[in-house]
Amino acid sequence: MAGTDTFSREHAASLDQNDALNFTRDEFIIPTKAEALSKSLPKRGDDGRPCTYLVGNSLGLQPKRTLTRVKQYLDTWATQGVQGHFKPLDGTPLPTWLDADDRAAQMMAPWHKIILEAKAFPSDHFLVETQIRHHGLSTEDSMVLIEPKSWDRPLLTTDSILSVIEEHASTTALLLLPGIQYYTGQLMDIPKITAFARERGIFVIWDLAHAAGNVELKLHDWDVDAAAWCTYKYLNAGPGCIAGLFVHSRNSAVTTKVEEERSENGYANRLAGWWGNDKASRFVMANKFHPAAGASGFQISNPSIIDITTRLTAYLENLLNNMPKEQRALFTQITSTNPDERGAQLSILLSPGLLNTVMEELEKEGVFVDERKPDVIRIAPAPLYNTFEDCFTFVEVFTHALQVANSRKA
Repeated sequence: MAGTDTFSREHAASLDQNDALNFTRDEFIIPTKAEALSKSLPKRGDDGRPCTYLVGNSLGLQPKRTLTRVKQYLDTWATQGVQGHFKPLDGTPLPTWLDADDRAAQMMAPWHKIILEAKAFPSDHFLVETQIRHHGLSTEDSMVLIEPKSWDRPLLTTDSILSVIEEHASTTALLLLPGIQYYTGQLMDIPKITAFARERGIFVIWDLAHAAGNVELKLHDWDVDAAAWCTYKYLNAGPGCIAGLFVHSRNSAVTTKVEEERSENGYANRLAGWWGNDKASRFVMANKFHPAAGASGFQISNPSIIDITTRLTAYLENLLNNMPKEQRALFTQITSTNPDERGAQLSILLSPGLLNTVMEELEKEGVFVDERKPDVIRIAPAPLYNTFEDCFTFVEVFTHALQVANSRKA
């Protein structure tokens, strides 16, 4: 990494010093190298060097306030029992359980097809596949996969997406796409694709697992029908934490009053659950569903309580492109080089046979990234706690790891 000042650790440190978000790093618990490499559950308090954690796209780090908030929740349960559902308490920032979710934030034949990308995240693929079969249809007829022009660089152009939508528009009920593709890190043109599909009468849902907390989203303004996302990646809410849901107001409006006998004509049809009931009738326990307005009306059950990005990723990309030629030749960046077509994540395709050794060498040095076999690693600098120096450290260790892996392969 010798060369101009731009590619020095001192330059990375100066960028961190001037970073408008540098104060947020102290809000998170960053595992030390010793803790991360421990074979047993370590006790907190190790004062060693923090590891370089660039896997916020898989699981965000724990905020330091988490233990306090969880204890407040458990204390409420212990001291209030069922009253915790309703009773506001002084001395706690937590809402009553009844309001926690609010605070946290008809298609028929011939429209039977669902369009999604060919390499969708397995959950999305399985969801579409089983939904189609549940309705007695075949995936061969009703599941449309958008494929890239080349699997060597599996990016989907907006034009290719629009072309598939146009081809199947007359028989398509639903378009399901990722805001950011999990494998390549590609940022989709959400407003353009949404407008194109909706003009053709297609219901549009976006999977924003890798976009929420990563890139700017204006779902209502972009006329998105619905969207869903997890909160354990860039939003750092912890594994298995509650998901997020957006439903456009035209799809979630409730026009009938709670006390009316027949409510089915006043809201969009759905698979309903008790927690989606309007609050005024939720605890009446009558078998009449009167949904809450908005996305809240789509809930099933009581939830658990438990532009800096652009600069970081651009800096990381610049460092990668200026690695020694021998190591730079061993990988290809499959994420777009256009900052407008990605978020924080860079996906790197390694030459065959290098992945296992590269991952071993990175982890030895307390550097953590994500792997997708057979040959892809994903690096995602999270702006709330990652630094420019983290990016520098990664590239420094990555260069050495490639040297080791390539020599072993030879």
